[in-house]
Amino acid sequence: MRRLLILPLLLAACGPMSVQQAERECFDRARLAEKPRGMVTLGGTSSGKAVGGLELSVSSDYVLGKDPSAVYETCVMSKSGQAPTRPYYDLQDRKG
Repeated sequence: MRRLLILPLLLAACGPMSVQQAERECFDRARLAEKPRGMVTLGGTSSGKAVGGLELSVSSDYVLGKDPSAVYETCVMSKSGQAPTRPYYDLQDRKG
């Protein structure tokens, strides 16, 4: 009996997500298609030793030279089944 109750929940989880949620998830992928992102950390320990780190994110979309706008649109369409509500290049948050 419990299996019958769980089955609809599992099937609902496989369906398309809302276009707004897809846009949020696809935004970072499109940003990485524009250019690599990274972070450098530098510091020191109490014993005087220098420490540092480097984190670099490079996407295959960037390496292949894909248009970030096309990456965004394709991603949103595949996740939601709908076109984005706004083009990628119109998004204010993409600067930086």
